[in-house]
Amino acid sequence: MQRVAMVDVSFGVEEEDAVLAVLRSGHIAQGPVVERLEAAFRESIGVDHAVAVSSGTAALRLAIEATGIGEGDLVLAPAFTFAATINAIFETGASVLLADVDRHGNLDVERSEEWPLDRISAIVPVHLYGRPVDMVPVMGLALRHGWVVVEDAAQAIGASLRGRSVGTFGSGAFSLYATKNITTGEGGVVTTDDEGLAASLRLLRSQGSATRYEYDSVGYNYRLTDLQAAIGLPQMARLDAITSARLANAVALNDGLADLEGLLTPDIGPEMVHAFHQYTVRITSEARFSRDELIRQLDEDGIDSTIVYPRPLHRYPIYRDHPRVASLATPLSDELASQVLSLPVHPNLGDNDLDRIVSSLMRRLG
Repeated sequence: MQRVAMVDVSFGVEEEDAVLAVLRSGHIAQGPVVERLEAAFRESIGVDHAVAVSSGTAALRLAIEATGIGEGDLVLAPAFTFAATINAIFETGASVLLADVDRHGNLDVERSEEWPLDRISAIVPVHLYGRPVDMVPVMGLALRHGWVVVEDAAQAIGASLRGRSVGTFGSGAFSLYATKNITTGEGGVVTTDDEGLAASLRLLRSQGSATRYEYDSVGYNYRLTDLQAAIGLPQMARLDAITSARLANAVALNDGLADLEGLLTPDIGPEMVHAFHQYTVRITSEARFSRDELIRQLDEDGIDSTIVYPRPLHRYPIYRDHPRVASLATPLSDELASQVLSLPVHPNLGDNDLDRIVSSLMRRLG
């Protein structure tokens, strides 16, 4: 029986035709197709500016750096996230303070009384798994304390809160990596309503040059190519359908896995659209089998699963011992790392695939 894969990246005739058109044009570097992708992002996210770059990490790094954050600044981020979140901060020269998350894996703003509020220069909330962070209290804190806000929306294209897309509260950094809900293989986009910030981003991504051989700042080569943008454009037109399919699959899994002892399904909160880049359950001590044993049993049944993420970042020696990393107490981050298990949720799952996932877990935990 065919495996139920964690990721199923497939392209259609639209993507093939778009890539062929770029090849036949003879212009494969950053050009008009990148501009069209940026326009699609502006319309979809609801911002004045979208700047396409070479990766999600580049998007996050430039979104932070373009605000002037750098050496001597302290940036607060969640401990339970992908390494790119803090690697991007390091590239600006800033230091990182890792804070705990809530039961959803998002930054726990309710514990902000533990934060050194007067020392923080910027905050990077991560919309983990595609679930929006409640940005209202985040923005309230930022306004009171003068913080820069950069949303790590790498996993959250299509997600929104109270009718407002992620990446519009502060500036947003999106990823278009191969496994993301919208992909160009590698790529990223920064979103902002700030015209000056957008101009700085465009300079930074292209060697600090707005006009050939004229340099206005120190910059980098973080450009996206028209070939890559051509892959993403048709998908952007289908974003609502992609998000709806992921959400429907998540709801079906939640319904099928409800009330299994020792398994907690992800909460889909009110007034939000969860993009479900990952469908992540928690395997608690009440479960009949350990998480590792369940992974093995799912594998025997031909079902992929994975752990996202196995440790909070400060539990890795390279970050624990890093001179520019500090951490607060992170009991829930540690707990989540020991419990989380991500299951397939991609749009190409059929009813039979969903039934197999549910049946496999029910046999073990029911």
